[in-house]
Amino acid sequence: MTEFRSSAPAPIIVTALLGKADQAYFDELRRAHFPPERNHLDAHLTMFHHLPPSTADEVKHRLTQETRGVPAPEARLVAPYSLGRGVAYRIDSPGLAAIRAHLAEAFAGLLTPQDQAGWRAHVTVQNKVEPKVAKSLLADLASSFQARPLAIAGLAAWWYRGGPWEPLSRHMFAG
Repeated sequence: MTEFRSSAPAPIIVTALLGKADQAYFDELRRAHFPPERNHLDAHLTMFHHLPPSTADEVKHRLTQETRGVPAPEARLVAPYSLGRGVAYRIDSPGLAAIRAHLAEAFAGLLTPQDQAGWRAHVTVQNKVEPKVAKSLLADLASSFQARPLAIAGLAAWWYRGGPWEPLSRHMFAG
């Protein structure tokens, strides 16, 4: 685990960390298709959008428990899909979904309605564009898409301060 220092409390976001090659692939797509004035983040696979800042120590503890000595869950890149005003790639990983469910149970009384709702693992490569632009990108990406394995390298927690996220901690799966 790598730990970072924070200057002030803020909501916590939890993500799954992608393997290097998959991260680079999605970052490239995001740079090419996300509106530049809104693209302040690398590509990411969000597991929780908003945990209270008071849970920082508990979040780090639970992410450590879920990853230390644990093999990475298998995952597959399933297909691109429409967000209406953007495009994302659906991710299928029963193992990652089980980890998320376990964490959701641990933080049940603290979850926002968005985090209480059903979870659909995905990586967004375009958002907040005109629907016809999104529809065109979806058609383009779908025309050459082939499902494939996707590497999940670890889990991370981030402070959300309105702009780029500030790292709180990283927890890597075993080899």
